[in-house]
Amino acid sequence: MLNSITNVPDISFKDDIKYVLDEELANIVNISMALEMPLLLKGEPGTGKTMLAHAIARNLNMPLLVLNVKSSMKLVEALYQYDTLTRLNDSRFGDSDRDVSNIEDYIKMGKIGQAFTSDKRVVLLIDEIDKADSDFQDDMLDVLDQMEFDIIEIDKTIGAKHRPVIIITSNAKKDLSDPFLGRCNFHHIAFPDPKMMRKIVKVHFPDIATDLIENSIETFYRLRNIDNIEKTPATRELINWTRALGTDPDFTPKRLAKGEVPFLGVLFKKSPDYSMALNSIRRRRL
Repeated sequence: MLNSITNVPDISFKDDIKYVLDEELANIVNISMALEMPLLLKGEPGTGKTMLAHAIARNLNMPLLVLNVKSSMKLVEALYQYDTLTRLNDSRFGDSDRDVSNIEDYIKMGKIGQAFTSDKRVVLLIDEIDKADSDFQDDMLDVLDQMEFDIIEIDKTIGAKHRPVIIITSNAKKDLSDPFLGRCNFHHIAFPDPKMMRKIVKVHFPDIATDLIENSIETFYRLRNIDNIEKTPATRELINWTRALGTDPDFTPKRLAKGEVPFLGVLFKKSPDYSMALNSIRRRRL
C-alpha cells in the first residue's frame, strides 16, 4: 500500500450489511484508499452515493465527517472559522475565561480542518461538490493533495495527523473542471436494475414476503418510466414506500397487482409529478 503519511493502516472495504454494492464499486473504493486519492462518485440523486460514505465509515470503524457544499461557500469555511464576533464580545464584556489576546482560542475548525486534526483517521464526505464554483473545487483539492493549510490570522500551518478517506459526490448538475477530475478516481453509480434492487430491498427488509417485493418493484419501475417526470422516485423513495406498505394492516400485495398504488405521495414529491403518476394509474385501471 502506498502511504505518504505515517500510521496509515492497510484497510479494505467490503460489502456492508446495510449497503449492497457490486464488485466494481468495491474495487474502486479499495484502490482509492490504496492510492490515497479522493473517490468522486456521480449519479442521479438517490442512487446511494452519500450512503456509501456512511457504509465505509461503519465497515472500517472510522468516524464520519460530512461537508455539505453550498453554492455560496468559500473554501476557508471548510477549513476553519475565526470567530471575531465572540472575541469582540469577550473583549467588551469580559465575562469569558478565554484570553482575548490569544486569537487561537477563537479559531474553530471546519469539516476539513476537523478531519486533519482528528486523533483518529476519519472518512471525509464532501457532498454535492458540483454546487461549488471551479475555484473552490480546485483549491480544495490543492489542500487535500498537500494535506495541510494555513491559518493566516495566527500564521500557523495545520497538517493532517492522518490522511482521511475522502469521498466526493456529485449529482452531475454542473461540469467539474478537468484539473479536478484528473486528481480523483471516478465511479458512476448507475440506477439499480430490478435484480440489484431486490437485493437492496431485502437488505432493509430481510423478512419481506416474495409477493410484496415482486409487486412493489414492478410497480415502482413502471411508475419511474412515466414520461416528463421532473423528480423521478429513487431508491430511498422505494425503501420508504415499502416500509409504508408494510405498516398498513389493510394492505395486501394483490392491490398492487390490480393496479392500486397506496401512498403515492411517498414516491412522488412534486404536484405535477404526482398528478401525472395518478393519471397513469387511472388509465391503466380503465
